[in-house]
Amino acid sequence: QVRLAESGGGLVQPGGSLRLSCVASGSISTISAMEWHRQCPGKQRELVARITRGGFTEYANAVKGRFTISSDNTDNTVYLQMDSLKPEDTAVYYCSFARYSSGTHYWGQGTQVTISS
Repeated sequence: QVRLAESGGGLVQPGGSLRLSCVASGSISTISAMEWHRQCPGKQRELVARITRGGFTEYANAVKGRFTISSDNTDNTVYLQMDSLKPEDTAVYYCSFARYSSGTHYWGQGTQVTISS
């Protein structure tokens, strides 16, 4: 079992920055990748970024060049640095740790990010 706790959401003006953090506890040794997803109002949850244990990163087209995913040396914490934020980035952001061998995703409770002037 893996438990995830996100933090760092909030209200920021367009063009601003936020850094989300997600701390994992439990059995993370067999985790394949750490991901950030978001669910915008009225839309389905979507993958924003992911980082594999080998350090490979992947981003949704909508956030490329603005968001950066990273993890600490122990891989129990994953970050999402969000710069040049836009109103359309408003969403609940969810951290997920994935075990691809079993198709398992563990989810955090989500953190609200609101971009508004």
